Order: sequence, then C-alpha cells, then structure tokens
Amino acid sequence: MVKLIWTDQAINDLGDIGDYIAENSEKYAMLTVKKLFERPDILKTFPQAGRIVPEKNDENVRELIEGNYRIIYEIVSADQINILTVYYSARHLTL
Repeated sequence: MVKLIWTDQAINDLGDIGDYIAENSEKYAMLTVKKLFERPDILKTFPQAGRIVPEKNDENVRELIEGNYRIIYEIVSADQINILTVYYSARHLTL
C-alpha cells in the first residue's frame, strides 16, 4: 500500500480553506476540510487515479478534484505519494 505524505504547503492550504469557509459557516468548513483530507485515500490503492496536471504535463504530477478544489499530488515512488497543494480551481495554479 502506498504511503500518503501531506506537505507543509498542503496542510497550510487546508487550514486556509477551513478558515475562509468558517467566516460564514463553521459546520461547512469542517465538512469541506474533512472531504478534502479524505479524498486522496483512494491513491493508496490506485496511485494514478487522478489526471495529469495540464499545467505541468508530468506523468507523476497529478490531481484529484473534490468540489471546487484541486488536490495536487506527486507520485514519488511505488510506495510514496506527496500531497503538494490544495487549490481552489478558479485560481491560476503555480507550482
């Protein structure tokens, strides 16, 4: 089974997303962050489940979509995936 490692950037992104949504709804903020955190679990058994990130065009840099968010990850090895960032899909992606 593949090990998922959340980078500091990705963890900070989740915190920022939660803080922003919590300005209007604490409940929805918690639900959204929970969904975003759990979504990559599919990668433990299907590492290539996400599509290749068009902006990077690198077979190992992929994304999962959850609602309005892009969860960007990198397949480091057969045993490790790094979650790089969680991005609001309307924003321009910079990696």
